[in-house]
Formats: sequence, C-alpha cells, structure tokens
Amino acid sequence: MGREEEGSSSNRPELAAFFLALRDMPIEEPLLYLCDNQSLMKAVTRWTGEVGKAMLLGAPDADILAAAIEILRKRIAAGTLIDVAFITS
Repeated sequence: MGREEEGSSSNRPELAAFFLALRDMPIEEPLLYLCDNQSLMKAVTRWTGEVGKAMLLGAPDADILAAAIEILRKRIAAGTLIDVAFITS
C-alpha cells in the first residue's frame, strides 16, 4: 500500500477513510470532516470541480478518488453542506 509504481500513494489509507466517511453519511445530512492531511485535501479539491473521469487517468489512487468525488458532486448538487477543517498540532 502506498507505492506509486503500483498506482497508489501514501495518502491511500487516509483517502479511503475519507471515502468511507462520505459513503456512510446520508447525502441529506451536513458533514464536517476533520483532517490533518493537507495532501489528501489537495487531492480531493483538485478534482472536485473537474468534469469527467478521464482526468483521473494516471492519478495515484484514482479508484478511491473517483468514488469520493462522485459522492462529493452529489452532495454539491443536493446543496448539502460539506465543511472540511484542517487540524494542526
């Protein structure tokens, strides 16, 4: 896990946790996601406004990222609040 030559990155476990949080929360419910991984949030926000799956081609962890983005887009379309807070120590 976390090897770029295998098509994944060191963010894969945290990206998977983010996806699971999105998946398990009803789209109609507001979501506050607390995260201490800026790379994870950059990866997600980079693709949220983009259209089409083709742009994820070659991106590390494209499978999980595509699934998370699909849920985020549904939340945006539904007008459901999504707030991400970075926690620093």
